[in-house]
Amino acid sequence: MGGHVGAPHVGMKILVTGGAGFIGSHFVRHLLATHPEDRVVNLDKLTYAGNPANLADVAGSPRYTFVHGDVCDAALVRDVARGVDAVVNMAAETHVDKSLLEPDAFLRTDVFGVFTLLEAVRELGIPRLLHVSTDEVYGSVATGSSRESDPLRPSNPYSASKAGGDLLALAYFQTHRVPVLITRSSNNFGPNQYPEKVIPLFITNALDDEPLPLYGDGRNVRDWLFVRDNCAAIDLVLRQGRDGEVYNIGGGTEVENIDLTHQILSLTGKPETLIRPAKDRPGHDRRYSLDSGKVRQLGWQPRRAFGEALAETARWYREHETWWRPLKSGEFRAYYAQQYANR
Repeated sequence: MGGHVGAPHVGMKILVTGGAGFIGSHFVRHLLATHPEDRVVNLDKLTYAGNPANLADVAGSPRYTFVHGDVCDAALVRDVARGVDAVVNMAAETHVDKSLLEPDAFLRTDVFGVFTLLEAVRELGIPRLLHVSTDEVYGSVATGSSRESDPLRPSNPYSASKAGGDLLALAYFQTHRVPVLITRSSNNFGPNQYPEKVIPLFITNALDDEPLPLYGDGRNVRDWLFVRDNCAAIDLVLRQGRDGEVYNIGGGTEVENIDLTHQILSLTGKPETLIRPAKDRPGHDRRYSLDSGKVRQLGWQPRRAFGEALAETARWYREHETWWRPLKSGEFRAYYAQQYANR
């Protein structure tokens, strides 16, 4: 498929790995809604962050197939990838705090899982593999914005494992001409996000009048991107990106964590006394910022203003307690206690 994908487009069969997760489920829904001829196969291991409820609304679609399995299972991956037009890899362990507690799971999924997919794409001659990555591979950026050609300087086991997957994918393009593309997005947020991440954690804690554990001085900066805007960008790169290229996808909204916290308290109508300073996490990157000029040249730009999307997200969690309450019990409570008890 070297170079640009020509129109008109007669339905693709796309394998999405990790499609029951947060970004994955939004992307599956985006494909089915935006491309009426496309068929989607979703391979997901259903770890704690993969939730079949995320896709309950499309589960009955004749164009959607769910396969329960591990992206590291080479025989299974070859089996489900046979005959697809493209693979979009969203299978990943993604939470920095968790990577400090159990890094081995991150290396397995985020590096070996990518290897398994690359081998399947190479062996089966699949025309396209889009690997979804993160701005965190660039490390902390004091000034300016990271460009795709910048060196990778990951500073925690999560970002290091993602950088490893990125480099392996690019090496397979150089060595075997495997048709890979990589997207690196800034921090995503929106409905259906597992409540370990800061926005859903702070919204749901606020709704329950529980403290909001704010790391360090709260001045760390993140570039926020509404999940549906990211899905539109990934879809565009899948169809129009060039093999062997990396595309940054940034929301262009840089917000200090303390400001984010104030906005969430305002949206939930809760007092600032809920803010609880917490000991900073090790290797906590100060600032991320992406130069998204390359993907904008393809015609993409974020559609949703940050404030409006954050308000919609807060409203969603308020109206969908039955989705998140079960997730914040059991295993999550144990993780939460381990993560924040001594901070």
